[in-house]
Amino acid sequence: MSGEASVSDRGATFDVVVVGAGFAGMYMLHRLRGLGFSVHVYEQGGGVGGTWYWNRYPGARCDVESMQYSYSFSQELQQEWDWSERYASQPEILEYANHVADRFGLREAISLNTRIERAEFDAATGTWTIATSTGRLVRASFIVLATGCLSNARIPDIKGLSDFKGPIYHTGHWPHQKVDFTDKRVAVIGTGSSAIQAIPVIAAQAQHLYVFQRTPNFSIPARNAPLSDDARDAFRKDYAEIRRFARENTRNGIYTELPDRGAFDDGENARRARYEDRWLKGGLTFMVAYNNLVLDKDANETAADFVRSKIAEIVKDGETAKRLQPDNHPIGTKRICVDTDYYATFNRPNVTLVDIRAAGIEEVQPNAVRAGGADYEIDALVLATGFDAMTGSVAKIDIRGRGGVTLNQKWAAGPKTYLGLMSESFPNLFIITGPGSPSVLSNMIVSIEQHVDWIADCLAFMRKQNRRIIEPSCEAEEKWVAHVNEVAGMTLYPQANSWYMGANIPGKPRIFMPYIGGVGAYRRICDEVAAEGYRGFAMTGGERAGVA
Repeated sequence: MSGEASVSDRGATFDVVVVGAGFAGMYMLHRLRGLGFSVHVYEQGGGVGGTWYWNRYPGARCDVESMQYSYSFSQELQQEWDWSERYASQPEILEYANHVADRFGLREAISLNTRIERAEFDAATGTWTIATSTGRLVRASFIVLATGCLSNARIPDIKGLSDFKGPIYHTGHWPHQKVDFTDKRVAVIGTGSSAIQAIPVIAAQAQHLYVFQRTPNFSIPARNAPLSDDARDAFRKDYAEIRRFARENTRNGIYTELPDRGAFDDGENARRARYEDRWLKGGLTFMVAYNNLVLDKDANETAADFVRSKIAEIVKDGETAKRLQPDNHPIGTKRICVDTDYYATFNRPNVTLVDIRAAGIEEVQPNAVRAGGADYEIDALVLATGFDAMTGSVAKIDIRGRGGVTLNQKWAAGPKTYLGLMSESFPNLFIITGPGSPSVLSNMIVSIEQHVDWIADCLAFMRKQNRRIIEPSCEAEEKWVAHVNEVAGMTLYPQANSWYMGANIPGKPRIFMPYIGGVGAYRRICDEVAAEGYRGFAMTGGERAGVA
């Protein structure tokens, strides 16, 4: 589909406009269309899939197991789709997204290659006027921002970057055609989760790879492997209970054995054996070996020490191993990474780790990167510098609510929402997995489905009650923001300068953005709010919304 308006876009007036055709936007479209609302989706990319459309870097794959990083809304879909690996690669996830778009007939209501540039609320009519990059003006009663948390690639401000003569790639905006680094000298700037996945793959191709690291990160082996028919069938047989448990009983939306003790309830030998077991199993569940690892600094240090000891075992050069061992944040307070042979890659003779913690990168020259007074000559440059997370994609849209106030103005000191779903002064504007919800601390599909279902049920309720406008109260929003920060303050998370805090974006306010209370507790809060007549929201009536 091109950037031109699609057939179903030509009416230019909808009940709901959805921004983004990733996993959130596609499910939102499916749910609302099933309820009889007129809906249209605008997607700036050339295809569906959201973050998996943009993030095509070498080695890109999900860090949640594929049998769980998938939709649960359709029993037929989850029974028929065969994931090939424990952790699905980007091409397979994108194939799945396209399958969903085709299977549920979603494409006719999606305009691709179309950005939403401006949205303005008209209090007199109770509608939004939306300007697209194609020059169209569209009106809608409601807007749902399904813009994703990790889709606004951050380009670092490095002196001389524009002077580099070779190709520059960003992991979050990778070319669609294959990039071949054979016989090339390559620099990777950054050692976050994208870099940790890409570095082993690039190192296997490149003549030489220079890794410029400011802050080392903790990473756990993925232990990725093909999925057997028996493994898939075992999951499918218990899917109903697995999905229920992940939604209701966990903090992160991932089905796993939950810990029944703290780190110091075991002796040193038993504790190390438990960490060894989790290390051998691999994956994000390492952090639920004990129930107090994100709450107690001393308990956390036992897990951090274990991983640091593993790095020392794997990396042969002692000085390199030391530089790769994180020492400035508790383990898990930055998003823990999942890798395949990341640390072992630094044993390769063609890989050099460049520590830039003290002085950063001085400049990029036409054929080199200068750091620490030394010039590293390169042919290609890879920026693995992350995203303006959670708020960046929303901030790119000029959104104007009551009185012409912009969302960027309101969020200048940090994002404020009620339940991560709406922001006061912006009526009828919903956010999926926004700041103030579990979001990036969870299996995103679990959080996406919960938000989509809540929003769909809310709009159906409003239609039944003949209500046209919904907006959170200032009091409810302030209380929720205080609660989010209070819960975060009970943990170790704020001790890290992480993108959870906006610390990777110069000038961005340092506020812990996701809700750390867990997906189960959060779901119960949202359900209680709805059951009590949408407590904390003001709904006003008027003419029945333009619903089919």
